[in-house]
Amino acid sequence: MSRNFAELHRQVVFGESEGRIIWQPRIGCWLTDKEFAQEPFPAPFTGMNLYEIYRELDCSARLYEFNSCFRRIEHPAVSITREPLNDSDTKTVIHTPVGDQVQILHRTTSNWHPITVKWEVSSEDELKVATWREENTTWEWDQARYDELQTTVGDLGAPTMFMPRMNVQSLYIEKMGSQAGIYAIYDWPDTVGAYFRALDESHDRLIDVINASPVDIINFGENIHAGTLHPKWFRTYHLPACQHRTERLHAAGKFVCSHWDGDVKALLPYVHETGLDGIEAITPYPQGDVTLEEIKEALGDDIFLIDGVPAIYFDATFSVETLVECTERIIELFAPKLVLGISDEISSTGDLERVRIVGEIVDAYNGQFGSL
Repeated sequence: MSRNFAELHRQVVFGESEGRIIWQPRIGCWLTDKEFAQEPFPAPFTGMNLYEIYRELDCSARLYEFNSCFRRIEHPAVSITREPLNDSDTKTVIHTPVGDQVQILHRTTSNWHPITVKWEVSSEDELKVATWREENTTWEWDQARYDELQTTVGDLGAPTMFMPRMNVQSLYIEKMGSQAGIYAIYDWPDTVGAYFRALDESHDRLIDVINASPVDIINFGENIHAGTLHPKWFRTYHLPACQHRTERLHAAGKFVCSHWDGDVKALLPYVHETGLDGIEAITPYPQGDVTLEEIKEALGDDIFLIDGVPAIYFDATFSVETLVECTERIIELFAPKLVLGISDEISSTGDLERVRIVGEIVDAYNGQFGSL
């Protein structure tokens, strides 16, 4: 591979590509699942690492590895202890001057990611501890890590990072689980409100670091799903925080998108109020709850679609012709406001050669514009 995908990535999102788009599929799940199962990669990918596979496929990578350049610094009085409870479960205790949080994780036999048995927050007191931690969290930039990543993978895409989740999504995914988080919002409104404010202030400190950094493509890693985030709560909690973030990041010239990877039909009417430049991972039928045409109607001509091709189209369940037709329709509807990718990731049963097929379609489309 000789192409500089980092430059093309920047040109596309900042409107300097003269009509060209970029193909940027995420294939990490395919790789990690096979590694966990100790299953060899098929030829010609045998023995390759993730970045070598991207170069073999001649496509761009979405380099969220640059998240590691932003270091969260806890208050020095915070300490963490871990204790194995049995062969599969581990207890983690986060000690602070205002109390402890306890988390228990269960390792499975199916993948690297453990199941949460006991969340960090399962009581109002633990949520108060979480609030104190956010109030006392600072953020630092790691230039050495940035330089390392630029050297090793910088040609595959522009530096990209995703911020921690906002208010309700933080409760659901990071702290409590969705059911307990819903009850907390109703049962502990003052304590939840204090946590949300502390989270906003912590993320403002992170934005100070982001805005001073050379990373210009910023994602909100929200995993939005209308099935748990009702439009009322979206408007009450999520929308104001999103607007505040985007305003601050835009002031520093950043491109800002958010990850909406669940059912989203009920929330699409609010897209233009968010201030976002793009939405990542919206998944159309038959995998998601919206059509490509409904997505286009919501995004209009000024908001980027990031991804778009249902992940299931890379499995043998669907024909190559179906994948090709979908890809061509997405390009027809959304280019040039398009960072084409897989919504959300190719599965471990997917065929990487189909990734190459989509890349050829994108190359043919870009070819009409000549070379930059």
